[in-house]
Amino acid sequence: MNLYARRRFTNYFNLAISVLVTLFGLFFLGWLLWTLFSQGAQYLDWRVFTEITPGPGDANGGLANAIVGTLLLTFFGVLLGTPIGILAGTYLYEFGRRSWITPAVRFINDVLLSAPSIVLGVFVYEILVMTFGGFSGWAGAVALALIVIPIVVRTTDNMLALVPDTMREAAVALGAPRWKVTLSIVYRSASTGLVTGVILATAQIIGETAPLLFTSLGNQFWNTDMGKPMPALPLVIFNFAMSPYERWQHLAWAGALLITLTVLIMNILARTFLRGRKVD
Repeated sequence: MNLYARRRFTNYFNLAISVLVTLFGLFFLGWLLWTLFSQGAQYLDWRVFTEITPGPGDANGGLANAIVGTLLLTFFGVLLGTPIGILAGTYLYEFGRRSWITPAVRFINDVLLSAPSIVLGVFVYEILVMTFGGFSGWAGAVALALIVIPIVVRTTDNMLALVPDTMREAAVALGAPRWKVTLSIVYRSASTGLVTGVILATAQIIGETAPLLFTSLGNQFWNTDMGKPMPALPLVIFNFAMSPYERWQHLAWAGALLITLTVLIMNILARTFLRGRKVD
């Protein structure tokens, strides 16, 4: 076998293995989505969105309080974590490129990206729940914000790196101060990437269960007070899926489908934003 034939064989072999592995992953993804849709769609009715979680053995009830609680926790988690993440990412690339602390911050941020979410939940439990003597929605929002921050930091750092330095130099040459260059030129050019990072971070935290077990705890009643234990869809799914009550199991399937659809839609939106506009 000559060199050309050997290279072609190697190319086709690697291509075939890549296709098979891709199909293997897509098969299980399709199987998972089909199971969720087939099991969850049949229990997704108006009661899910209008009634609160039922008591043990109750044949009625829905997920309205858990849906509202998830929206509140996610909103405040993103609200707390996004500004910190964007400002930290901006410092890393725009103002601290030559600082000795920048590599250390990037390393710590990478560690946080890979840290198990339950560890962050235990950390917030020790800092907030134990200190203030009770579970609360605010503790859950802080735990989710700690997940948002490293994602937004990494995205902001990478997106700002895509903005050409010539744009910064041209603005500075015209007499614009550095902060105005960052706000008016750099952020505007990288806005699509920044929004994408926030969307991905939101999709990441909306289905988190482990940190909420130690912080917001959960609540079977209607509650919009962030100072008290807060219900959330992931917590309801966790508790109801293992219960012996048929209605609870049905609601767990419906809740799992809702979260999956939400995360799927948000990831599609993020990909669309990222592909639809490039950094100028």
